[in-house]
Amino acid sequence: MMKTGCVEWECLIGRVDKWKEKTVSIKTADFLLDAEIVKRNGNIFTIKFSWQPNHFSFAAILEKVGEIPIPPYLKRESEAIDVGRYQTVYAAQQGSVAAPTAGLHFTKEIFEKLQAKQAIVDYVTLHVGAGTFIPVKSETVEEHNMHAEWIEVEQESIVKLIEQTSNKQTNKNIIAVGTTSLRTIESLYWMGVKANQNLDVPIHELEIKQWDAYQLQQSLTATDSLNCLLAWLRKNKIEKLVCKTQLIIVPSYELRIANALITNFHQPSSTLLLLVAAVVGADWKMIYDYALENDFRFLSYGDGSLLFKTKPNTN
Repeated sequence: MMKTGCVEWECLIGRVDKWKEKTVSIKTADFLLDAEIVKRNGNIFTIKFSWQPNHFSFAAILEKVGEIPIPPYLKRESEAIDVGRYQTVYAAQQGSVAAPTAGLHFTKEIFEKLQAKQAIVDYVTLHVGAGTFIPVKSETVEEHNMHAEWIEVEQESIVKLIEQTSNKQTNKNIIAVGTTSLRTIESLYWMGVKANQNLDVPIHELEIKQWDAYQLQQSLTATDSLNCLLAWLRKNKIEKLVCKTQLIIVPSYELRIANALITNFHQPSSTLLLLVAAVVGADWKMIYDYALENDFRFLSYGDGSLLFKTKPNTN
């Protein structure tokens, strides 16, 4: 984002068939921006951006010529009000390709009420990736390639999770706000499993691959795994964990740390709907039928839901 003059990005392009020339240009009073397709891999395009004056950063260029990427189903151009509405009240970093929309339901008034109820609120930085928008087109989920996303988690956040998972007397829920937050929290467990195997493992080997959670040993408790991850961070003198996760949560996955999820209603054939089905089990159909019958709004600017982890069948 801070590069000047020229940069390449992997992009999703709508209506790419209308891109007839090799280079597309956008000219404003302040900038000339050129975009050129370098290569294509399925529905992912590598685009080379170059601009004049070239001393400006790409972030500055986007700020000037870009638009808020509101959902296309709204069928309107973005407006000034979207700068505030399509952003959480607690956002602190730039870099995500979309707003973590479950967080849009939270207002300052709601946070004040949570504080009054002594709820513990903590934050992670989520760089929502392009995989959020890519539907499952393969015949089976095993053939779907889940895109990796960057997460940033403070060491203190892991300490708080350890306190909550280890204190059985509190009987409090650990609730993830949004599917990416849930993937982040659950990825911490599997990173702890990897750290337990070798505290000298380099950080890139802590990255969670798509099917790691279904292949790694699962004997550690949430507390033990998080303690292993904390030990790794302290051994390596790392205050903030910055790592990638490709974790895909689908039916048969058992939540390790979180036990509830706040999320919007998602579209068919999406990894997000698979995640919901993994959390609540077969009840997802009943939940979505109720939403459809009662005209709930789906997707980014839609209604939210609070879903609890399905209790294991003890019969």
